Amino acid sequence: MRFTSTTLASLLLTLSTSAAIADESILFIGNSFTYGFGSAARFYRADTVTDLNNEGIGGVPALFKSFADQAGLDYEVALETRGGSGLDFHLAEKRGVIGRRPWDKVVMHGYSTLDSAQPGNPATLIETAGQMAEFLQGLNPDVEVYLTATWSRADQVYVEDRPWSGKPIEQMALDIRAGYDQAAANAAAIKSVNPVGEAWTRAMTLGVADANPYDGIELDKVNLWTYDHYHASDYGYYLEALVVFGNVTGLDPRSLGENECSAYELGMSRSQVRGLQQAAFEQLASEGKVTPNPLSLPRPVSPEHCN
Repeated sequence: MRFTSTTLASLLLTLSTSAAIADESILFIGNSFTYGFGSAARFYRADTVTDLNNEGIGGVPALFKSFADQAGLDYEVALETRGGSGLDFHLAEKRGVIGRRPWDKVVMHGYSTLDSAQPGNPATLIETAGQMAEFLQGLNPDVEVYLTATWSRADQVYVEDRPWSGKPIEQMALDIRAGYDQAAANAAAIKSVNPVGEAWTRAMTLGVADANPYDGIELDKVNLWTYDHYHASDYGYYLEALVVFGNVTGLDPRSLGENECSAYELGMSRSQVRGLQQAAFEQLASEGKVTPNPLSLPRPVSPEHCN
């Protein structure tokens, strides 16, 4: 068979495009808790992921992509986010964007208090998570959906006349998790809940993170919240990404090692990285989501070798 130059060029383009297709696709749907408001993570490595809204976001999806690449996993990562929104917004306004293609895996969450109008009420989350899961199943019957249960907001606990005022810092995370567990039980496509809020609490219990930013940050502890005591800092989003990575892949977050590239690029110390990875691992292991395997993945000799 003879090929013309045009035919050969077309064939080579097809082969190169096929070779570039990732093993799995994963979409993140969320709000500022996904895109990283208040932190350097917001626009971190934005060129490694696809922002379906074309806003140049990196955030937690880019951290996940970085972890996956270092672990030798081939994920095509995309995100669709809108600040201050729950899943009801994405259902009403973004189905056309989300539905451009089928997805293998989807990570998503709703508003940080479960319901912006009725804090602590999971009814809207349960309904909209089920509706979104059904929509995603329509695109791919085998899709795996993961819900991210978010963290206790210091501004909702330590400030007077707020829904969780005066309660232990861990209580809000537990209440949020309970709502997400109900949502997961209500939809077959939802495979699991990412226990991010409880991993934050565990980091405090382990002495890695400070539990109350309003009275100052204790020596050698990190502040998981950013300046508004509501959203996360780089440390908080990093811990969120570690939990999602561990739950979605089944890999021990500690396998990324203390020289993990993104932590180095975001200015974290090795001891901080070890502590945050340990908190993520312990929470995931306590729920049977990962098997201990801290040293199985190749790691850079030094973080200066990160790409």
